[in-house]
Amino acid sequence: MKRALPPLNALRAFEATGRLGSIKEAAEELHVTHGAVSQQIRLLEEWLGAALFERQHRRVVLTPAARAYLEEIGPSFDQISRATAKYGLVKPVARTLRVNALATFTLRWLVPRLGMFRDAHPGIDVKVETSNEPLESLEENWDVIIRGGPDTFYGYVMRPFLSEDRIPVCSPALLQRKPLAVPDDLRAHTLLHTSSLPRLWPDWLAKARVSLLEPTASLTFDHFYLTLQAALDGVGVAMGPTALVADDLAAGRLVTPFAGPPLPSRSYCTYVPEAKFQDELVALFCAWLEREGARRQKGAA
Repeated sequence: MKRALPPLNALRAFEATGRLGSIKEAAEELHVTHGAVSQQIRLLEEWLGAALFERQHRRVVLTPAARAYLEEIGPSFDQISRATAKYGLVKPVARTLRVNALATFTLRWLVPRLGMFRDAHPGIDVKVETSNEPLESLEENWDVIIRGGPDTFYGYVMRPFLSEDRIPVCSPALLQRKPLAVPDDLRAHTLLHTSSLPRLWPDWLAKARVSLLEPTASLTFDHFYLTLQAALDGVGVAMGPTALVADDLAAGRLVTPFAGPPLPSRSYCTYVPEAKFQDELVALFCAWLEREGARRQKGAA
């Protein structure tokens, strides 16, 4: 019996677009133009006699019928790929994992560890973009988004992987010049602030039961990583996130002048689109993040 098969190039364009949630990303994966993918999708829609996507600004969303269709045909593409690789008929191609993460977290925690992930998984290319935008404001279709939490967002699976507190930190050289025996000694120092986190010092001072503290000077930066760099350079005292300054504390580049009190903070979490939660690469990367987070916290204990 003759098979009722739609145009296979059009089907391939549909599968890639539906899986990635983006015509742009599908075009990159298939090594064709954005217009070529759009044309193939229109061809398939004409062949099927039904719309497959709803266009929403720069993203495309599957219709309910198209989602069900993709769930049926998607495993067939995976099976063809596995069979082809099994019989040595294609050279393995590195897959790209797209990650969107907070800037300071990326600079101070993720980047120093990415080499270990690449060494363990050389077949995976990781594309990292930094952003402090709220998750719901992101327009691109990401495999993994790293933000604070835990929060709940419709259509995403959330998993915490790294917790932290905030504590005052400074360079050893600064501490030698101006000792800090008790929190009230901060009056003789410069306090370093971040404009997006204005409550860090007031909240910590309140918890440390220090009232009406007037430091010698205050400096405010627009990015947290600049605030931490100023602390490393001996400019002043910053409120350091324990997860992101752990390496500096271990190496002696920063010190904690007081035993406490720690100021509780939100955890770092992965937010994965539900459509990508079962993806092998996504699961692999998220599991690695959780292992690294647990290892850091065990070392800090």
